[in-house]
Formats: sequence, structure tokens, C-alpha cells
Amino acid sequence: MGLYGTSYINDFGHLTIGGVDVTELAEYYGTPLYIYDVKDIRDRALAFKKAFEQQRVDYQVAYASKAFSCIAMIELAEELGLSLDVCSGGELFTAMKAGFPAERIHFHGNNKTPDELEMALKEGIGCIVVDNFTELSWLMAMTESMKTPMKVLIRITPGVEAHTHEYISTGQEDSKFGFDLNSGQAEKAIKMLLNHEYLYLQGVHSHIGSQIFRAEGFEEAVKAIYLSIARWHQEMGYYPDVLNVGGGFGIRYGENDHPLPLHVYVDKMVETAKSEAAKLKMPVPEIWIEPGRALVGEAGTTLYRIGARKDIPDVRTYLSVDGGMTDNIRPALYQAEYEAVLANKANDEKTELVSIAGKCCESGDMLIWDVKLPPAVQGDILAVSSTGAYGYAMANNYNRILRPAVVFVEGGEHTCVIERETFSDLVRHERSYRHQCQLKDVDSTVNK
Repeated sequence: MGLYGTSYINDFGHLTIGGVDVTELAEYYGTPLYIYDVKDIRDRALAFKKAFEQQRVDYQVAYASKAFSCIAMIELAEELGLSLDVCSGGELFTAMKAGFPAERIHFHGNNKTPDELEMALKEGIGCIVVDNFTELSWLMAMTESMKTPMKVLIRITPGVEAHTHEYISTGQEDSKFGFDLNSGQAEKAIKMLLNHEYLYLQGVHSHIGSQIFRAEGFEEAVKAIYLSIARWHQEMGYYPDVLNVGGGFGIRYGENDHPLPLHVYVDKMVETAKSEAAKLKMPVPEIWIEPGRALVGEAGTTLYRIGARKDIPDVRTYLSVDGGMTDNIRPALYQAEYEAVLANKANDEKTELVSIAGKCCESGDMLIWDVKLPPAVQGDILAVSSTGAYGYAMANNYNRILRPAVVFVEGGEHTCVIERETFSDLVRHERSYRHQCQLKDVDSTVNK
């Protein structure tokens, strides 16, 4: 397993993150356990911001909170001077509970409800990224009724498809997201917005996919968008103040992943925007990006305890752990691949090829199909790397399994930011059908 951020192997042969021996964390908090390396997140945020500052352009780096949202993470994003991308009422509510500045919040989503839009308007967030004509018509009517102004971007699909898993490619024309450029949908939306009394069209947004390892996709997206901007500028006199190029910057999950330095993505999109703006003799718009996975993905590690072992001679050895698709559904959903190490035997010779099975009653609940580890016994601690994005965010209670705790580590200190669920939490919102039927029978008898 690769070592990320502040991770190292200490003198006891134990994996250490943020100056804390993870075997001690496993004993203190139990397993499964999500661990976040706070310094790694800080360093990545700084790298993005530094890249823009060296390019000398106006910018916003917005943390895409869908990757991992909780009060502590939103507080950290605010501390780092980031903006915030939310895509549901729940994510917006979490941001407000964390005290995040509303004016730095951007609201995404392909099916925002009227209630969510009203919530965004009442909170006075920075902008809404409009995704379709239904939403646009709702937003126009609501701002008129409430007499509340709002800045908006329109999300467009530039026809650039990232080389990535088909389920997480979103920049191509055939997508549930955004207004299509080539059919004229985006142009129609712009015309609807230009003279609206309460909606101000701040700019355009695009997102070409996720887990992208080549900067050329962002270059092509900016060029495609500017072809339309040139036409809009000539025909309607419209030129965007903001160009949001989205996120999707790749991270390392395993030895086959080769992410670029973060500044390379920024340099490519900004230099392309500068070149295209110069052709029109117009200023460079403010450039926005939305890293989520790229900020928190490699900063996250999940700990498990080894449980049952099953040896099938000449076929496979299964090691089962106390978590699985309930805390990391990505292997089942995307066939995502991960690396792992025995955290309490990190320097021991890796002599066994094993497969890591989750505990769910589902044959597809496999975390890693093939990984070399030292001989493992019940109670050993398995650490799976790069689980900071879409682990807790997509966690679930299948088989009524409890969601793990989340711990932040930094400078030798550890802090629990999300407590482990309890069995009581599972039934907190449930009501007895039998008891309610009995009450109805009593009411019926009394009324007679």
C-alpha cells in the first residue's frame, strides 16, 4: 500500500497517520473506523489556491461536499478559505449548521425541489447552478414572488467525454445533467435569464467527469465552451463573469493510478481560458473549480478487524472483515480497486495473496479481490487507503449494520467528529405497527 500525506510506519511496524498510531485508534474507537489526515487536506487546498495565485487570475476553489459532508469537514473548508458546493437540502443544512458563510455556497443538482430552492433563496447563498428548464421556470417564479435576487450559473454539457467509468462521466451530450450546447438549449436559457428582474446570470458551469488523469480534457472543455461564448457575445452581447470548470481531478487508489500534480490541471484550464479570452479581446472570467475527491480522497483511511478466514485450496483465501459495502460501496458499485496493509504488521513480509470480504449477506460484498499481506489472524487490523471520498458519504445500514465513527488526526492528536451509530439509532424513527393497531382498536371500542 502506498503511504499518503503524513502516513509512515513507526518503530513498532505500525501504520501511523497524523502522528497517531492507528492501532491505538482501533482500540480506542473500535472498527470499522474512518480516519482523516487533516494536514493532507490542508496541503491539497493550499496547492490548488497557490496554482491560481501564480496564474494571477480571480478564482474560487469550492469544496464539493458530496465527497464527504459533516459539520467538522465544512468547518475545515471554511478555515481553509474555500467556497462550498452543495447538491441537496441536507448538504445545505449541514453547511448552515457549521456556520459556513452563505455567500460562498454554490447549489448544484439536476432535480432541486421547490423546497430546496426556497431554502437557498432564504439563506441568501452565493449562487445556484441551474440545471434544466423546469428548475429555471421555478426559480424565475419564486424570485419574483419573494422579490429575492439570486446569482445563477447555467450548467452546460460541452460534449467532452472524460476517459473514465461510464457511470461517472457527465460531460457528454447524453447526460442527465445540464443544458446541451449543440442543440441550442444553453442559448435559450441565457436569453430567458438576461432580462430577468431578479436572476443575474453570473456565468457557466461544466463538469466532464470524475477520476480524470489527463489535463487535456479540461482544455478541450474550455475551448468548446468558448466557441459558444464567442457566438453569445456576438449575437446577444453576453460574456460570462464566471467560468466554472468543475472537478473530477484523479487521485491514487492503486499502483495503476497516476494522478497529475494538482497545479497541472489548474494551469491547463487557466492558460486555455486566457488564450480563448484573448482571441475575443475580452477579460479572463473568474475561474471556479470544485474538487471533492481530490481534497479528501487520499486523506482518508478505513480500519477494519480481520475476522473469519476461509481457505479454498488452489482457488482462493478469503479474509472477512467487520465492515464492507455498508461503509464502502464503491467496489460493488463501480468495481473500484483499493490497496491495503495490515496496520499492526506493516513491516512484515507479505507472503499471502488473499481476498478481502465484507460481512454483508451479499456475495458481491468484496472490498479487494487480490492483495498481498503478511499471514493474518483474527483481530489483526486491516487499513484500506484512499477511502476519504464517497466512503462515509455513501455509507448505509444494509443488514442493519451500524455506520462507523469518523476521526480527524493532526499533529499527534485525534478528534472524533462523527460518533459511531448505535442500535438505538437504527430504530430511532421507527414506530410499532402493532401498537398503533391496538390503539385504533381501543378508540373504536370507546367510540361505540
